[in-house]
Amino acid sequence: MAIAFLFPGQGSQYVGMGKDLCDRFETARETFAEADRALGWEISRLCFEGPEEKLNQTEYTQPALLVSSIAAWRCLGAPIQKAAVVAGHSLGEYTALVAAGALPFAAAVRLVQQRGRFMQEAVPKGEGGMAALLGLDRKSVEEVCEKASNETGRVTAANYNAPDQVVIAGESNAVQRGMALAQERGAKRAIALAVSVPSHSPMMKEACRRLAAELEKVQGRDLDIPLINNLQAKKITTWSEAKAGLIDQLSSPLLWEETIQRMREDGVDLFIEVGPGRVLSGLLKRIDRRLSTANAEDAAGVEKVKELLEK
Repeated sequence: MAIAFLFPGQGSQYVGMGKDLCDRFETARETFAEADRALGWEISRLCFEGPEEKLNQTEYTQPALLVSSIAAWRCLGAPIQKAAVVAGHSLGEYTALVAAGALPFAAAVRLVQQRGRFMQEAVPKGEGGMAALLGLDRKSVEEVCEKASNETGRVTAANYNAPDQVVIAGESNAVQRGMALAQERGAKRAIALAVSVPSHSPMMKEACRRLAAELEKVQGRDLDIPLINNLQAKKITTWSEAKAGLIDQLSSPLLWEETIQRMREDGVDLFIEVGPGRVLSGLLKRIDRRLSTANAEDAAGVEKVKELLEK
């Protein structure tokens, strides 16, 4: 059985994440304590108690999700040795690289907090946005973005999540126009996302520049487990390739559907989402309802996955 481990990105966070793991596993408690030391403040308390408003701020969301996901990953123990490949959705790619042994955990926690801050500072609050378009194919979404950009401002396809779900990002007014045009084209739904950062769009170029400078300070190493990256849906095994992908993915479309298809072509037959929420499992079912999935989010999920992998 070929197994892929997947790690969630922003949008999967919630107050209380990781607490059940810490109540049950010493490994989880140690992971959160390590993160608290690395950051110099109690990210554990933010994850467990909130407040939600702060947890949802990009520079805090990103390290909180990484820590919670790695806590679950470490709690799986020996079964993780069965991983054939890893991947992460946007921010989740950093988590995947920690899991693959390429990125030191403490360095990653600090790095993604900086990433979140760089992203927020790249575009003044209220000037950028994102929206999910459901029920339109890729070509139609790209045509919608082109028309909206010609009429109002910059907007581009940002996340190719599934055949019928594409997220767009750009200037707020252009995103709003893109939503209206999508509905005129027959989209089932056009949903404004609760973010002010137009991730995976050209508006993130300044954040990419600042992130590249910080990544140069990180001592990464080649991967123990191959990664399928967001930027090209390409199998990556070296730190130099991984680092380049982390920089460029922030201002480029995220190829999640292609990532999953690449894994299927490589023979993956079980996809395990590790970390808060079940967003990625939902996208997997939109890509192909026949795909086998499992979730390691809390203590019960970790135990079920361990049992599944120990068979």
